[in-house]
This record gives sequence, structure tokens and C-alpha cells, in this order.
Amino acid sequence: MTGRSNMKKWGSVSDSGDGFIDQGEDRIHDLIHDWNVMDGENKRTTPVEFDDETLRDGLQSPSVVDPPIEKKFEILRLMDKLGIHTANVGLPGAGPRAVEDVTRLCQLIVDEKLAITPNCAARTHENDIRAVAEISQKVGIPIECCTFIGSSPIRQYTEDWTLERMLEHTRFASDFCRQENIPQMYVTEDTTRATPETLRALYTTAIEHGAIRACVCDTVGHATPHGVHSLIRFIREVVNETGVEGVKIDWHGHRDRDLDVANSIAAYEAGVDRIHAAALGIGERCGNTSMDLLLVNLKLIGAIENDLTLLPDYVGAVSEGCHVPIPRNYPVFGSDAFETATGVHAAAVIKAFRKKDNWLANRVYSGVPADEFGLAQKISVGPMSGKSNVIFWLEQNQISPTEELVTKIFDRAKKADRLLSDEELNEMAR
Repeated sequence: MTGRSNMKKWGSVSDSGDGFIDQGEDRIHDLIHDWNVMDGENKRTTPVEFDDETLRDGLQSPSVVDPPIEKKFEILRLMDKLGIHTANVGLPGAGPRAVEDVTRLCQLIVDEKLAITPNCAARTHENDIRAVAEISQKVGIPIECCTFIGSSPIRQYTEDWTLERMLEHTRFASDFCRQENIPQMYVTEDTTRATPETLRALYTTAIEHGAIRACVCDTVGHATPHGVHSLIRFIREVVNETGVEGVKIDWHGHRDRDLDVANSIAAYEAGVDRIHAAALGIGERCGNTSMDLLLVNLKLIGAIENDLTLLPDYVGAVSEGCHVPIPRNYPVFGSDAFETATGVHAAAVIKAFRKKDNWLANRVYSGVPADEFGLAQKISVGPMSGKSNVIFWLEQNQISPTEELVTKIFDRAKKADRLLSDEELNEMAR
């Protein structure tokens, strides 16, 4: 970035009326050089959709609580407000409680005219598929049936499955979905460890018998971003070879190697039509792709334009309903994410606030602008703070920053082995 002699030349700025500066869209290009952008722009032009697995796959986590139906209603409404396209609302073949919850969630979508659409998991068995079809008939809306079957050699060996048996189940499931007039997504479990020959046979059979989506699953979190690119390219070839128009490709990832979001971004770059994820990354073992962090990252690279200011509410509702604590250092939504007491860091943020410049304050020492996600920067006081932290904290709390009080708090902070709490600071001020 070349130097500028006058701040007013850095983008289009105006007073919003409350004393804070509004920013022109071009300002980011002047103040932040983005090495993440290759060739000047994101090459993908087609939109991506999202399938929220929180209320089904997410509940397979060994440590979560299955929320009461009222909390599921709240979570589903938040998914809808965030612009998530579809939600897996359960596996009705699992039993009466699952049937009841799936039915009530689908009925909520109908009654409240939500834009989000429902889908349900199903084994390639008649009973599972029939349960989805019956709920669809009862509530009067299509429910996408996500029929799944294992595909990797290790799974075949363990289960004593032959490829012919797998193809027989595939043909039956696809034909039965078509007979019941419910849309089918065909899911191969453990796709990322399956052979090309098996995948070609399974997907081709499913598509030729009516499947409208092909879901690629990293069931055990095996994949790397490079592997995702290679696999999606291959699956795209298989889909094209069928000659069937309009078949879409989904990506379903897990976080066993902590590559969930990176792999999902790789899948987006490779051109998948829809990505699956769950709030806070909950799910079996280490969990699914984190929906909240995926949305944050896709928003930041310009892949989506969704209003994500309700993400903290969504994360909070799932945390509360599923009894999943949010780690303090969890990206974006952990309590530490936008809090700083370090002198140099805090001083830069404070200087931005002094300029009445929220845009600047949310970016000068943060790769994630808090305000875009309904959050805010917080300046605290601790052993690594400067006096500017103390003065700013006092001003923010409508307390006069007298020299005596500032010195008293500053000296106390320097002797502490942690940040001073708001309660402690208020007590000293009193």
C-alpha cells in the first residue's frame, strides 16, 4: 500500500449522525492488503447452499443433551433467519420420539412459513424411507430423504458387504424414494477413503434411479484440502458421465483432524453446491464442520452476503439447549475473541475509537470484524495494560478518570497475575 498524506483520501467516509464514521466499500482496499485474494478476485460465481446438521448429526455427540422441542423450534427459527437453506431435522426411522420431533419441526416450517426446508436421514431400508414419506404426506411439504450407505473398503470388509449387495440397496432406496415422490440425496459414508470404482458404481446407480443429489462424506475426518479438491473433481466427472441434468453435489465434513472448515472451503472452491455443518461443530467424536465458523469465513472471503449478526444468538441457543460450553478462546464467539488488555494492542483499538471510527476499531487488531457478527471489541485492564486502558475503561463506564484513580488502578493491575474483573474495577472506583 502506498502512503497517503491525508486520511480523508482513504476511502469514502461520512458522519453517520451519531458521531461515528460510516465507511465506503473501497476503504478496505486502501487500508488492508489482502494476500488471501488470488488473481484479484474469488473465481467462483455460482452461489453455495447450506444444510444444517445440528438437530440430527450434531446430536450424535456423546456429550450433548438432546434439547426439548421448544429449544429446537428456537434453533430452527434462527437457522432460517441466518439464511441457511435446509436443516436435517432427524432420523424418523429411529423410533417414536424421533418421528414426533421431526413431525413437529416440519409442521413449524409450514405454520410459520419459514424459508428453510427440511431433510431427514434414512438408511437404505424401506422402514426408514417410509417414515420420511409419511411425515411428508402428513405435513404437506416435500422432505428431502438423505439415504446413506457405507462405501469404503474398510467398511465393506468389516460388514462383509459385497459391491453387488451395496448396489442392490442403492437401487431399492432410490426407486422407493421415487415411488413415494420424495426427493432423494444419496449419501456415501466414508467417501474420502473409498475406491474410484466403487464410488462410480454407487453414485451412477443412485442417479440413474432418481437421486437428485450426490453427497460426499468425510465421515471420519480423514480428508485434507488437497484431497477434497481431487475427490470433488472426480465426483463431478461421475455425475456428468450419467448424462442426467441438474444433479447437485454436497459436501459433509468432520473435524477429527481439525480440518473441517478448511476442507469445507476447499469443497466450496471445488464447486460443490451445498455444504453440511452443525453449530459449534457438535457431532460424533470430535464433531462436524462448524456451521458458525464456516459462515464467518465464507462471509469474509466474499462468498456469501448473509446478514450474520444473529450468529451469537444461534451459537448461544445451541450451547444452552445442548449443554455445550463455549471455550473462552473459541474463534469469534468465545468470550476472549474480541477482548484485549495488552498495552500495544489495546492502544491501537482505543486510538480508532478516539477517531469515532468503528470500522477501524473492529479491524486494526482483528482479522475478524466483530461488528459484522453482532459483537464488539472490549478493552480490559491487566498486568500488560497501559494507562490508556485504564482511562478508556473508566470513560466507557461513565467514571471520571482522575489522575489519582488511574494511578491506583494501574498500580493494582501491574501487581496482578490476571485481568481485573469489571467488579474489581468498579469497587476501586467506588
